[in-house]
Amino acid sequence: MSETPLLPLLRPVRAGNAFEETVERLLQAIKLGVVPHGARMPPERELAAQLGISRVTLREAIRALQEAGYLDVRRGRYGGAFVVYQPPHPSQGALRQVVNAMGQSELEDALMFRMAVECGAAQVLADTELTPEQAALLRRRLAEVNEAGPGDYRRLDTAFHLCIAELTGSSLLAAACADARLRVTDLLNAIPMIGFNIQHSAAQHAAIVAAILDRDPDRARQAVAEHLEGTAALLRGFLA
Repeated sequence: MSETPLLPLLRPVRAGNAFEETVERLLQAIKLGVVPHGARMPPERELAAQLGISRVTLREAIRALQEAGYLDVRRGRYGGAFVVYQPPHPSQGALRQVVNAMGQSELEDALMFRMAVECGAAQVLADTELTPEQAALLRRRLAEVNEAGPGDYRRLDTAFHLCIAELTGSSLLAAACADARLRVTDLLNAIPMIGFNIQHSAAQHAAIVAAILDRDPDRARQAVAEHLEGTAALLRGFLA
């Protein structure tokens, strides 16, 4: 598998909690599927530079994630830190277990947070003149998620939504959207795949991109809101 590029969400950590925040950043990339199962993390030298930490701190964080079962560190010419984490298989039981661990109030708060930041990101991006390269990237992410099979769907759906935030150029907004997605990712992974829902989501994804490329902020915000409301309704339906 090809090497994973440096990731916008792997922003510099604060010196006072360098180890803990490094673990958090790496876990975020792994659990969101931005670095998928079987992929290699970026090279140690580049990753340490992007996170603004020493290679010693990075190695300690990678060792901790290896011991926790998220990474496999291999030596040699083709070595590196490879992701071995896989999300649980979707089921109503798994979904109920995640919700019980969160609590109903935390669940509703997470859904509200996601609604606020993702609608805001789409609105901001739709008010921005994209370069041809940025527009092409957005279209590519749309095609990838809408053509994805069940095994890759959640990961590519995450990449699509995070791409919108990243293209705004705001590292804080991109980080907030990644955080919001992480708070619900175990819930989304536990929802069984339904063909009609995936088709409906594909149409909604296309509507979001069309509104952004048409530079219509209100329509972009409404398209994202409709999409996220549908996901929340499906989630509540499985929990009823």
